[in-house]
Amino acid sequence: MQLVYIDPPFNTGRKQTRGKSETSRVETGGRVGFKGQHYEIIRETVLSYDDEFADYWSFLEPRLEEAWRVLNETGTLYLHLDYREAHYAKVLLDALFGRDCFLNEIIWAYDYGGKAKNRWPAKHDTILVYVKDPKKYFYSNADVDREPYMAPGLVTPEKVALGKLPTDVWWHTIVSPTGKEKTGYPTQKPEGILRRVIQASSKPGDLVLDFFAGSGTTGAVAAALGRNFILIDQNPESIEVISTRLKTAGVDFELVR
Repeated sequence: MQLVYIDPPFNTGRKQTRGKSETSRVETGGRVGFKGQHYEIIRETVLSYDDEFADYWSFLEPRLEEAWRVLNETGTLYLHLDYREAHYAKVLLDALFGRDCFLNEIIWAYDYGGKAKNRWPAKHDTILVYVKDPKKYFYSNADVDREPYMAPGLVTPEKVALGKLPTDVWWHTIVSPTGKEKTGYPTQKPEGILRRVIQASSKPGDLVLDFFAGSGTTGAVAAALGRNFILIDQNPESIEVISTRLKTAGVDFELVR
């Protein structure tokens, strides 16, 4: 598997209790962490929430471990979360992959929806990027969609025409409620975000995996870019949305239940 993109539920439960989280240092095996030390995989509860996931990290951690297992040596994981969980995920992924396998923290910033009046409005998601092998991973920005310069008067007309490569802060609107991308699925992510991910970390013909497939954006974009894909979701509504979306786009796929 060359690329794994995961956009899990964001765990928005209101009541939370903090528990202990420990890693055990071992002489060999496990994952390589800070200063080359070896650590066993985190197994204890990090947070417990009073929502449909009584133990969010017991739910997510085994799936992250499987993502690490199936990745090629050249492969990359993109974990898409919001501010509630990103910092805990970073600690967990450092233990699973190793701190030297951390590549980027991407901030997807947008400006849409309600505005809080008692704090700074939260208008960004975090995408954590980890590679399987820091010496062998594939990354290429040659085909990544460029974006306009924010101060075009400060660069040459040639650069303005070409556009600039995205940094680790991505300004991109959410899926428009009236736009042609809209499927009606509540957690749908815009195609532009997935285009950057897939263009940068895979090549045509590579295999892309998304096991929180939701509205199927990963598959739709992967197919349009000439990549193969596997989408997984247990929600019947999601499977229906994905099937309709891929059929409408003329994408050949096999549905396995």
